[in-house]
Amino acid sequence: MDARLNLYGNSVATKFARYINSAGKVVSDSTLPAATQELVKIRASQINGCGFCTDMHTKDAAHAGESAQRLHLVAAWREAKVFTDAERAALELTEQGTRIADAAGGVTDVAWAEAAKHHDEDQLAALVSLIALINAYNRMNVIIQQPAGDYQPGQFG
Repeated sequence: MDARLNLYGNSVATKFARYINSAGKVVSDSTLPAATQELVKIRASQINGCGFCTDMHTKDAAHAGESAQRLHLVAAWREAKVFTDAERAALELTEQGTRIADAAGGVTDVAWAEAAKHHDEDQLAALVSLIALINAYNRMNVIIQQPAGDYQPGQFG
């Protein structure tokens, strides 16, 4: 399988990636826990069917010490006992924020209140930004059919 477009060899895509990656640095440098950040990226990528991002973020999470059990259970997080209440709130917000077109009212007040119960304002801002960011990456990779499976942790810096 070959990508429809080489994002790494196109000047417009490279310039766009530079800007979007700097936005990602703001989130990664925030106080939102790194484990939560990876869980959010994995769950949104699963929902969007982005193999490239799912591959990348499961490998990055494992490399950072995340357990195989938790990684395997992200897709079924509601039934899994291995996630904290704060992580569960972040995963719910991720699902609703990713499936925004599927819900007439967007993200529910209940999901927002639960996330706000576990995260301060800066963490909420980082969480909302991360959900938007990973959805953008997912859409780019799905549109161009970016192949998955070859990612190595730390490959992009």
